[in-house]
Amino acid sequence: VQLQASGGGSVQAGGSLRLSCAASGRTFSTYAMGWFRQAPGKEREFVGTISWRGGSTYYADSVKGRFTISRDNAKITVYLQMNSLKPEDTAVYYCAASSGGIVGALRSPRMYDYWGQGTLVTVSS
Repeated sequence: VQLQASGGGSVQAGGSLRLSCAASGRTFSTYAMGWFRQAPGKEREFVGTISWRGGSTYYADSVKGRFTISRDNAKITVYLQMNSLKPEDTAVYYCAASSGGIVGALRSPRMYDYWGQGTLVTVSS
């Protein structure tokens, strides 16, 4: 599975962005998909994940209620809709694919098998 993230950019606090992660490979629909982010000088941080069918999602507390993950297996794409953005959301955002099981357990980068290249989101105050 190859992943390509896009949609990053600069936005003012309170604004919205939607990130996309396009995948290649016929097995995409069998993977849970996650989003992580990494701010300068910080470790990679879990944002959220979605099950392979899209029926279950799990989010970090810091984004719950503001971010929404969805997927379209027909288009082999996963999305991260980010609303009410804050300056502390500034980071490089990565999508990743996991062959793991329970969505709520997929919070560590080590649980993911494939990674996209990242897209930068900058939120100004």
